[in-house]
Amino acid sequence: MKKSVFYHAGCPVCVSAEQDIIQLIGASHVEVVHLGEDKSRIAEAEKAGIRSVPALVTPNGNVLHINFGASIADVKG
Repeated sequence: MKKSVFYHAGCPVCVSAEQDIIQLIGASHVEVVHLGEDKSRIAEAEKAGIRSVPALVTPNGNVLHINFGASIADVKG
């Protein structure tokens, strides 16, 4: 099964959401991408439809924006 991808920027809102997502769907079913530490994946996130973080991309490609930590423009710097 393809994994969901959880994108975040490391802020408290993002870290809290990361913990909840892992608890809900399990660590083996989600790849966590910290865009603040791996800026090379920002373009990938934008292509997937991420407009703000934290956000989860499901295996079917649906984007679930969770709460609001930062816009993707803020993450880009």
